[in-house]
Amino acid sequence: MPNIVLTRIDNRLIHGQVSTLWCSSVGANLILVANDKVAADPMRQSLMDMAAPAGVETRYFTLEKTINVIHKASPRQKIFIVCETPADVLKLVEGGVPIKKVNIGNMHMAEGKRQVATTVAVDDNDVAAFRRLQELGVELEIRRVPTTPPEDISKLFR
Repeated sequence: MPNIVLTRIDNRLIHGQVSTLWCSSVGANLILVANDKVAADPMRQSLMDMAAPAGVETRYFTLEKTINVIHKASPRQKIFIVCETPADVLKLVEGGVPIKKVNIGNMHMAEGKRQVATTVAVDDNDVAAFRRLQELGVELEIRRVPTTPPEDISKLFR
């Protein structure tokens, strides 16, 4: 069983806040970005590598590759999975990735979305993915940084 210490939805993927605060908070030594576009974009990968803390490895896998290889992870790898959208997390869970809890950190406002929490904007597809994750037994948490209390998860469904 892979040692997944945190799964986070953040449309910025790896950035200073993720790398410094969350990695140290959960003790991660590997950040796995599960994202089809970034897996094929060496330029974005190298930019994100610069934001990763010293001593923390990075991997950039497609969703499918993540599903196929996550169970081969060494137990000493403390894996922090970062996804862009709730639909991506849902695909991982339905593909057999043993994600028990999802931290919802940052989902930017965009056309067709509504602001539901400090840093979270959703559309109907996002809400459907969150509902399905809950049905599959995944705990959801809205929290920007580890030092702040979680926000009320019911905000997602209003």
